[in-house]
Amino acid sequence: MGKEDLIIYIVSDSIGETAEQVAKAAISQFVYDSYEIRRFPFITEKQQIVEMLQEAKENNSIIIFTMVLEDLREFLVAESRKLQISAIDIMSEIVDGFSNILHSTPKREPGLIRRLDEKYFKKVDAIEFAVKYDDGKDPRGLKKADLVLLGISRTSKTPLSMYLAHKNIKVANVPLVPEVAPPKELFEVPSKKIIGLTTNPMKLIEIRQERLKALGLKSEANYATIERILEELEYADDLMKRLGCPVIDVSSKAVEESASIILEIFREIGYKVNNGK
Repeated sequence: MGKEDLIIYIVSDSIGETAEQVAKAAISQFVYDSYEIRRFPFITEKQQIVEMLQEAKENNSIIIFTMVLEDLREFLVAESRKLQISAIDIMSEIVDGFSNILHSTPKREPGLIRRLDEKYFKKVDAIEFAVKYDDGKDPRGLKKADLVLLGISRTSKTPLSMYLAHKNIKVANVPLVPEVAPPKELFEVPSKKIIGLTTNPMKLIEIRQERLKALGLKSEANYATIERILEELEYADDLMKRLGCPVIDVSSKAVEESASIILEIFREIGYKVNNGK
């Protein structure tokens, strides 16, 4: 690369992705292909800046930087001026603008946006997990789950799985049916990671009858009879006792209430729950 070619130095006390994207967007406005981008991420010491500037002064260069650590930012600005190297701060003016509008002091912590992105992707992973392992679709997911929900039909397994997924918790759920043996993988999951869901039989009759109506079926079908429901509840209760897992009665609770109880149980066993925000 010759002296006339441009080297763009991307400097950041975090990963430097924001500065690089801005630099690429800006230079795309010019008919100019003879440039190279060199990224200097995770700058935490002044000596790192000195070394970068020593290299930059030997080239036809420009520095694009995002530094939220004030002392490093001021040092970079001062030293680049001494060496007559163009250095563009793409963060401070925006942060100062928000500070004035919000009447608040910025945190001055590098990498916060990256941490937010990581939290977002964890949430997406948890939601995809809940969909993949909903309703016992694949018992292999039971060992991978942070939490396993058990219950007979219409005990809010799926809504709870999705709600908890938004708290970054990977949930698998298993429907319990007397005629179908539970997957063997269920007995390999620690009982503290299993939550049983039960409900009031009379409340369940109403819910199942409404479900049948929505499907255009007769409400007196076996699925919604008291005999069938009591049989299923007894079967589920026996299995949950064998597993030794906590059991929550969801009959008079909104999904948010049941989820709150589950989260509290998780905290008691030492599981760190992310609030998902």
